[in-house]
Amino acid sequence: MFYRSKAPLRISFAGGGTDIASYSDIYGGNVLNVTINKYAYTHLELREVPQIEIYSQDFESITRIKANKDLQFNGESDLAKGVIKRFYEGSAGLRIVTHNDAPPGSGLGSSSAMVVSLIGAFRELKNLALSPYDIARRACEIERGDLSILGGMQDQYASAFGGFNFMEFQKDHVIVNSLRIDPWVIHELEYNLILAYTRKNRLSSRIIESQVKNVERNDQASLNAMHNLKAHAVEMKKALLTGRPDEFGKLLDYAWQEKKKMAATISNGQLDQIYEDAVKAGALGGKVSGAGGGGFMMFYCESTRKRRVMEALVKAGVEVMSFNFELSGVQSWRSSRELRTPQTVFTKDKFLAA
Repeated sequence: MFYRSKAPLRISFAGGGTDIASYSDIYGGNVLNVTINKYAYTHLELREVPQIEIYSQDFESITRIKANKDLQFNGESDLAKGVIKRFYEGSAGLRIVTHNDAPPGSGLGSSSAMVVSLIGAFRELKNLALSPYDIARRACEIERGDLSILGGMQDQYASAFGGFNFMEFQKDHVIVNSLRIDPWVIHELEYNLILAYTRKNRLSSRIIESQVKNVERNDQASLNAMHNLKAHAVEMKKALLTGRPDEFGKLLDYAWQEKKKMAATISNGQLDQIYEDAVKAGALGGKVSGAGGGGFMMFYCESTRKRRVMEALVKAGVEVMSFNFELSGVQSWRSSRELRTPQTVFTKDKFLAA
């Protein structure tokens, strides 16, 4: 058997940063986000050879480990190792292949979606009764606890649940409110939103570290911005639920202006220029998806001006990417070895037929 899983990536509309423990444990956080049809994929199979092999197609790397007891976090395939440590104690060998539709550091929550996808594959292997809450919580424990990676919690919950969600973060619990949005509003958002890749990736942990320090030293400008973003997420949720997509688009601009106040590293000259070009061409509002510093940006336009905005973004060196919303969360399945078709897997030197 092959055990496979895919977990959707997300775009964050408002409240990103208020889901980081240093803030949410004290003040509580609100985040509004949605998943899209870009995924983190996992292929898992058992092997007779008692060895663990992890193939990352994104990083073009192979990690080979003799046994579970030799698993060490050393910067090589640590996300997969973290999931293996928590979910596998068998004596048989493992072969894991991972792939992501978005590059690392893109701001779409790709790393957390990969952890959710890996958990999904092991859930399928072991027939585990794990709810989306269970999967998201364990993904957070692996990333934030076991691996000590700085970040928030919205990415794991978004990828596990899927769809449009308004999330509430408190010190001792997380509540995910799945939103029932009229289909015409969803179509309008898909039609009017532009997802743009700046071609500039960033290390989100450095940006998040700045946010954490601002909270710890009680920086009032940063804290006020986060308070405003939390309240703003509620207003954007209302705009979606009551069928006011153009107002939602205008509110994106406010969210971006406040987000930039959270830390100096969130924006830069390139992002500011891209944003200015898009607004001049007719965008009502927009923002960076994720921690900031680069990766993907999104813009909301009136439909008649969308082409002009896209042309302005392309002229600015940005890659416009098509997408649709994904209303389902992590999905896993199994495929019979007897029905196997030729498959290509990555090695350090070349691709070989498995």
